[in-house]
Amino acid sequence: MAFNDPVSDMLTRIRNALRNRAKQVECRNSGVCRGIAGVLRDEGFIDSFSVIEDGRSGKLHLKLRYGPRGETVLSNIKRLSKPGCRVYKGVEELPRPLQGLGIAIVSTSKGVMSDRKARTERVGGELLCTID
Repeated sequence: MAFNDPVSDMLTRIRNALRNRAKQVECRNSGVCRGIAGVLRDEGFIDSFSVIEDGRSGKLHLKLRYGPRGETVLSNIKRLSKPGCRVYKGVEELPRPLQGLGIAIVSTSKGVMSDRKARTERVGGELLCTID
């Protein structure tokens, strides 16, 4: 079976792990997935991530974060730009999920970043996903 979309695979693994109350999850390693994991860590949605070398492309090891009573910090992850239909937005058109309480992850020419950072750097790009 061909592996075409590492981003949607990563988001689905995180979604499934949160549903099962897992403390950690492993995903395939790619540059975009490392960027998404960095944004999730910087915004406080996961505790940490590390790259595990396995002789091939490697794996990402994510430690998930939960609230003080065990509630999930990530409630809704939605993939927007897909391999069959890419979604590009300018800096003025970037969405504000939950009126600014959530984040949108954008792949820009300066790397993968959150919508807030993209607005401060005045750069748009491919809208990868939103997190509420």
